[in-house]
Order: sequence, then structure tokens, then C-alpha cells
Amino acid sequence: MTSSTNRTRRSQRTGPFARALGCAEPIPRYPGGLPRPSLHVDEPGELMAALPAMLGFVPERSLVIAILHILAGGSEGIESVVRFDLDVAVDMHRIDQFIACLFAICEREEATGVLVVVVDDSGEFEGAEVLRASALVDVLEDGGVPIRGAWSVPTVTAGERYYSVHGSVGTGLVADPGSSIVAVSHVLDGKQIRGSRNEMTALMMPDDLMRARVRARLDAADERYRGGLSAAAHVGNTEGYQRQALEWVLWQIADTASGAPRAECELARLAATLRDRPIRDAMYGLALGDHAEAAEQLWAQLARATPGTDRAEAAALLGFSAYLRGDGPFAGVAIAAAVEADAHHCMAVLLETSLQTGLRPERLRRLAHCGHQIAADLGVDIGPISL
Repeated sequence: MTSSTNRTRRSQRTGPFARALGCAEPIPRYPGGLPRPSLHVDEPGELMAALPAMLGFVPERSLVIAILHILAGGSEGIESVVRFDLDVAVDMHRIDQFIACLFAICEREEATGVLVVVVDDSGEFEGAEVLRASALVDVLEDGGVPIRGAWSVPTVTAGERYYSVHGSVGTGLVADPGSSIVAVSHVLDGKQIRGSRNEMTALMMPDDLMRARVRARLDAADERYRGGLSAAAHVGNTEGYQRQALEWVLWQIADTASGAPRAECELARLAATLRDRPIRDAMYGLALGDHAEAAEQLWAQLARATPGTDRAEAAALLGFSAYLRGDGPFAGVAIAAAVEADAHHCMAVLLETSLQTGLRPERLRRLAHCGHQIAADLGVDIGPISL
């Protein structure tokens, strides 16, 4: 089996934009650029050890499905991996909808088969977990999903025992996720593997106390920015004013790189400044440069400290940056937060649609190039573009 990277869908939301059933959490096929040597996973225990790297986090209480199809050269391999919350997968009230969603994913991927891993630590003894996983796999197979192998394991940790729940009866031990060749490859590429999905969602969790402090300053900050912009326009110096504003934002990003969190007055001023479209659009250019990581830290702080459209702006910037650097799971979390904060946010909806349909990150690079050009038009160099 060959492991590669993956695709993404999100959950149902309110608002005017239609969304596919959020039954799965796949990751887009990443990355672009030159082809990499294939990474082979030959045993179930090795496949399970590779899952944290393939998903970007250690799955817990999950149904993970590796989709097989024919690769270039005629060999069969894993091109995408999807993850479901186990409680959703076993919800009998939604099982038909769940099966239809999974079948549609297999059809879209032109799957020749799937490999199933049920991560379930809910049983009081091993037999309960195996029986529950076996029943779920039977339902999938009855629904027309071409299952080529399925296993149940309580947790994805080294030495944990797994059991076959489909086909030949067998058992074995999970290999060390930390030494998986897939994990090593991802770490060498600079990709982060988180301990759980909760680590990602925590980064987007609203900070109610900071929100209240920022809200108390935001109206005044917005009034100051708009007043200064209007005065600059009156004397024909709009670009000069925006250039100074852009340079101030870049200074905030540089200072964030040192590890210093922003104060409420700075976050309020930042939110007000990003309401100016040229400044906000220029920020998308940072996703392709050396300051992307520091910028993401700042966008995360701002997203936690603001509600509504201001949160959506920050979360969309964060999701876009994560998308381009290949962190599909976190991109999905950030983009979902943006859409939930403002269902009418055009960039958030665009990114969500791109993620759902598996659009390759390199197709979005032009947006980052546009951000660079906007900054250049204002007379600001936001750094070199990474290849």
C-alpha cells in the first residue's frame, strides 16, 4: 500500500450557502511541487502507526477509511484518507445518510476498495470493541462500500493490540507512530502532528474575557482608523495612510514571532485595520513567505479575541495559510470557524468549497500572489515568495 496525503469535508451549517453532509473529515491531496518517492505501508500495524501523520493528529474514537485506487504505473495505493467521528458513524438515525456520504466519496475518488480502521476505546473488554467494529463494517459492506480489510484498535499507540473484523481472522500490534516512515517524512517536511484533534480546535476556541476587552475598544479603534483614512483621502494621500497601516500590521506580526501575545488595544486596532480591504487582502500574500508562521499565530489570537465578521476575517486568513502549507485538518477547523462566525464571508465560503472539493493548494497560490502585488502597489515589500 502506498500512503500519500488526503482531502476535506465539513459539517452542516446555517446560512445561505449550501453545504455537503459533514459526515467526514478528509484532508486534501497535498502537496504540490515535485513528486516524492512512494511511502509504503505493508502491514495493518504499520498502517495504524501512520494514521497520525496522514491525518495530522492522533485519532480517538474515530472511523478512519483509507481509500484505495489505481495509481500511476498501475499499482494500487492510498491516495486519500477520511476520518469520521465514531459516534456519527454508529448513529442509526443517520446511518443511511452516512453510508450515502461514504459511498459518494468512494465514487468521487474512483476507489477500488477501502481499508477501515475503527479506533474505539469505549468497550469494557476487547470483545465489545471488536463486536461493535464488526457490526459497523457489516453495515458499510451491506451499503455497497468495497471493504478490502478492516481492523479494530482501542487507541493508536505503539504496542496496542488490534483485531481483524473483516476477512481473515487475525491480530497484531500497532507499530510505533513516532518512527513511522510516513511520520518521519512529514516531520522532515515541517508538518506538525498533534496529539489529538482537540489540540486544533482549542486554538480556535473563543476567549470570552479577551473578547469583552477588545469589544470595549473596537468601536473607538475603528472610528480612529476610518477618520484617519478619510482625512488622508481628503488630501490625496490614501495610499500613504494604508502603507503606514500595513507596515504597522507587519510590525505586529514580527513582534508576535518573539512570542509576545497582543494586548487588547493592539488586537482592537488590528481588527479595525483589517476591515480595510486592501490591507486585509495584502495579508494573504504572507502565506507564501517566511513570516507565515508568525502571521498564523497572530490570526489565531485575533480569531479568539473577536466575534462575527472580525473573527471570520482572522480565521479565514489562518485557514488559507494552513491550506497552502499542507495542514488540511487545521485548515478545515479554521475555515469552519470562519464560516460559523459569518456565513456570508465570501473568502471563507470559497475556501470551504475548495477544501470540500479537494482543490489542490497550488491552485490557490494566485490569491497569495495577488496579496503580494497589493502590498507592492502600496510600496511595501512583505518578503520573498516561497517556491
